[in-house]
Amino acid sequence: MLSCFIPVANPAVRSIRSKMATGESSNNRAPSFAFPSPGPPGNAQPSNSAQQLPATNEGAAGATGAQRTGSHANPQPGPGRGSGADVRLEASTDRQHAALQSVGQSTVAAGAVTAASSAATNMPAASAAASADPPSTPSSSSLPDSPSSAAVLVYREPVYNWQATKNTVKERFAFLFNNEVLSDVHFLVGKGMGVQRIPAHRFALAVGSAVFDAMFNGGMATTSTEIELPDVEPAAFLALLKFLYSDEVQIGPETVMTTLYTAKKYAVPALEAHCVEFLKKNLRADNAFMLLTQARLFDEPQLASLCLENIDKNTIDALSAEGFTDIDLDTLIAVLERDTLGVREVRLFGAAVRWAEAEAQRQQLEPTPENKRKVLGKALSLIRFPLMTIEEFAAGPAQSGILTDREVVSLFLHFTVNPKPHVEFIDRPRCCLRGKECSIIRFGQVESRWGYSGTSDRIRFSVNRRIFVVGFGLYGSIHGPTDYQVNIQIIHTDSNTVLGQNDTGFSCDGSANTFRVMFKEPVEILPSVNYIACATLKGPDSHYGTKGMRKVTHEGPATGTKTCFTFCYAAGNNNGTSVEDGQIPEVIFYT
Repeated sequence: MLSCFIPVANPAVRSIRSKMATGESSNNRAPSFAFPSPGPPGNAQPSNSAQQLPATNEGAAGATGAQRTGSHANPQPGPGRGSGADVRLEASTDRQHAALQSVGQSTVAAGAVTAASSAATNMPAASAAASADPPSTPSSSSLPDSPSSAAVLVYREPVYNWQATKNTVKERFAFLFNNEVLSDVHFLVGKGMGVQRIPAHRFALAVGSAVFDAMFNGGMATTSTEIELPDVEPAAFLALLKFLYSDEVQIGPETVMTTLYTAKKYAVPALEAHCVEFLKKNLRADNAFMLLTQARLFDEPQLASLCLENIDKNTIDALSAEGFTDIDLDTLIAVLERDTLGVREVRLFGAAVRWAEAEAQRQQLEPTPENKRKVLGKALSLIRFPLMTIEEFAAGPAQSGILTDREVVSLFLHFTVNPKPHVEFIDRPRCCLRGKECSIIRFGQVESRWGYSGTSDRIRFSVNRRIFVVGFGLYGSIHGPTDYQVNIQIIHTDSNTVLGQNDTGFSCDGSANTFRVMFKEPVEILPSVNYIACATLKGPDSHYGTKGMRKVTHEGPATGTKTCFTFCYAAGNNNGTSVEDGQIPEVIFYT
């Protein structure tokens, strides 16, 4: 038997095939997913040995093992697939099987077929036998046990003239699916005890797949009538054939990934699209990481993008899912790089530690802090420790042993002193919001000198629609490049509750521009509710704004949606900031 693998132009598919064939996954096959879908998918029949054959369509005889056993039979279609209803003639010295092609009642005598068979079909007995389908032998388990040499007679629908019962081309091709009738090639699919011998038709396969066309008709076409496919799952291959013969899609949670692999291998994009659509419909937070790994493996960027969006919106649930610790390092890095994760950094660190423990076990390493750091590799540098509070950092990462002493000291200094020392970790805030960042400027002109003595600059505001404030733009020094230490807050006016804050710093270049200072997490602002924007700066005298506006409207360039800010004087000690002039010139937000 010839093992034939036809190359596919897409290098990603070749890579996937190589990984599947070499058994990189734990069970040498693409994983299945426990989606809530009842019943076994596809047309696959259970196989307990390498000799067992799949049931055939519409009761036609299944794939034959006659070449191996030396027995012969003429298949007859029956009332249902895999019914085992055969016309059998069994003798004590030699088992033989003969089919009667009759329109009326057939008569079988022990050890011989009577002339009534040929008479019923208006053909001589010899020509009737010659017109029958290729030999087919059922598995030994389906043969009746008989203590005597008497024949066993079972009536079946005749194979002869089956075309007359099929009114359309689709029905005729669907009848040939997984059927020995007219088959001219067999595939030995799977490996080990799970191999299934599946009949097929070169013409039907070549019409539906460029890979099969090259396999049978190309310059290096195979002439073998049996082709081994050890890297393909039988259920997935049957799903592919079902689609090629009838346009019917038979996929389910247990077979969708292997069917996707098979559709890619044999270049059937329509079936591939059905698999991806099935995965999209079943995408949830608890399987998003696992599907993301598979989408990256199978080079499905659209599915990968949807998985990442789901993780952004449901980050905590996705990180808590059982499948999170099973992802590969590249997938973990791809997620940690994102600016749009909706989770506090300390929880992200905890999830990364859980993954590192699982990965150390996979690599047969002791889960020591040193080994956890080793398996995390680049992923550790993507955790944004500067975004944690000093309490969160002290209680978790600082005591984990994963960070070096130098990293711990530099981060503590970053939290407590000004100017802040350089740290090797990203300090850019994440924002779980979609869409484009917006901002408004409330002053029409910039002037010089605004001083600071530990008092907060404050301004009260409200909006006409729900938004998320992510930061402020603040004025910098009039004396050239300088560093400022600053605490920013948004306070709910009626309850005096601090909704969001950040102790941080920023560097300015001495110009009259505004400089961004961001919250660690977006702050939700509801319509027609009063809030106070507050900034407490430590540093030299700065620029300030004049000709302030009480109402400032931002209009979305794409949608035309208007967001209207109304500013009011904040009572109390506000360092002189008001609607007309002062600090906090810019509000940065998402709609």
